[in-house]
Amino acid sequence: MKRILHFGPGNFFRAHLAEYTQDAGGWAITGVSLRTATVRDGLAAQNFAYTLAIQGIGYKKISVIDRVLVAAEEPELVLEELTDPDVHIISATVTEKGYHLNSNGSLNLDDPEIRHDLEGDTPKTLIGFLAQGLAKRSTPVTVMSCDNRNANGDVLRDAVQSFATAAGLSIDCEVSFPNAMVDRITPATTDDLRTETQDPMAVPCEPFKEGVIDDLFSADRPDWPGAQIVSDVGPHETRKLRMLNGAHSYLAYAGTLAGHEFVHQAIADPSLREMAAALMQEARETLPEDIQDQAAEYAKSLIERFENPLIRHRLRQIAMDGSEKLPYRILDTMRDRIASHEQSPALMSALVAWLDFCRSETAAGRSLQDPLGTELAKAANDPDSKKSLLEMIGGADLAHLIAE
Repeated sequence: MKRILHFGPGNFFRAHLAEYTQDAGGWAITGVSLRTATVRDGLAAQNFAYTLAIQGIGYKKISVIDRVLVAAEEPELVLEELTDPDVHIISATVTEKGYHLNSNGSLNLDDPEIRHDLEGDTPKTLIGFLAQGLAKRSTPVTVMSCDNRNANGDVLRDAVQSFATAAGLSIDCEVSFPNAMVDRITPATTDDLRTETQDPMAVPCEPFKEGVIDDLFSADRPDWPGAQIVSDVGPHETRKLRMLNGAHSYLAYAGTLAGHEFVHQAIADPSLREMAAALMQEARETLPEDIQDQAAEYAKSLIERFENPLIRHRLRQIAMDGSEKLPYRILDTMRDRIASHEQSPALMSALVAWLDFCRSETAAGRSLQDPLGTELAKAANDPDSKKSLLEMIGGADLAHLIAE
């Protein structure tokens, strides 16, 4: 059977690509957990099937996963899977921090885990596994990022090639890296849902889902029902990152500071709702003209999705890894508006909310859930914390726009 090898078998993957692939039929997915065995052990206890709890629709059994490998336990087996001709697609949802990039989007060759992969016999990172596996592969394959990163396929391709060059590896197989935009709000699973479904591995999600992928496949792919295969995913990707993810980040930081716990509570706060809508409008104005009209309706649908009280999406879950997310959710949009001589009060409010969140969490003695958490906490205590924090996310050029 044709297979997808997927790195990062967490909730989002199981609510998105796994359901798309099950609905297509005729394919299986082998998961790869880079570090922990938690998902593997939980799914293995129930033959790798689980319940997808679609709010307002009901429960759906997902059984497309055939097994889950743990790379930390079986790195050689993972490398073998990467060369298997039955694997036509290698996909990933490892979050932004799983790419080990510098603030300019290039691979950080000085990252300790990347250094380990360059110097060690067996890799630990997605980038290391891909470079080593593709160097040993002889049949065509598509590598597809499903993470919320602008031009995610291009970024992944460049990171893998940078690693291969540094490691002296030659990738000779036919391989493509399509960009993809994926969207479905997927909160963390609660104990109540586990009890209700009698499934410890149940995954909650909203009814809405969207997948838009560049038509750039080197090997076969499933006929995913409802997915859009397009010539250029870029405008769709930018729309989602700047409008949905940008507003989500604003609500996460400003909402938490205002004492809210969930997205639906934050969007019900009149001042936060007004600013989130204004941020979407500022983001919309940076999009290509041919999708600005559809973006207006998209903004309305986002507010409705955020309002849903049954999708209990915790603000602190969204607030994680801000140093990885804000550069392309907020900063890039601000720079585009500056280039067009436009003011950006809502985007500035989002950036200020992040600054205040970092300082507030640090002052309260709470650890920042971020790859740069220790460094951000130290910067938050600097006399000029605004400048120090912005420098860490590549936003020093915007510091003069934000008053303390």
